[in-house]
Amino acid sequence: MNKNKLVKKSLHIVEQFGLLLILIATIIAVGQEIFSIYKAGEVVLKDLLLLFIYLEVIAMIQIYYQEHRLPIRYPLYIAIVALARFIILDAKSFNQWQLLEVGLTIVLLSIAVLIVRYGHVTFPYEESESEDKKCIENKNKKESGK
Repeated sequence: MNKNKLVKKSLHIVEQFGLLLILIATIIAVGQEIFSIYKAGEVVLKDLLLLFIYLEVIAMIQIYYQEHRLPIRYPLYIAIVALARFIILDAKSFNQWQLLEVGLTIVLLSIAVLIVRYGHVTFPYEESESEDKKCIENKNKKESGK
């Protein structure tokens, strides 16, 4: 194995380990949040939004494992929900300018999501020939197995 492959393999292992740590930490955080909801005896909107953020992180990890790509939209979604949660929790302490700033940030993030979606639809990623062949082979295997 040459040096380049060894570096790539090492980076891949570190990356997988980091994703596993993030997944475990997120699952623990979900458990802690559910326990705090149970202890409080009620579910409030801030709890649901926090659980939604955790689920988005898990979905992002799942997509990365399946497609080996990190879709930029998911962090944008997480940021939008986090800012909405921030407004819900702290809106009383904001002055009008702070509330406007956070609201405009949500609007800008939403526009960024639209731009990214438009870019993906208008200019889709070109898959490499080997990846196309793998997809076709996997599809043929599944169809012949039916």
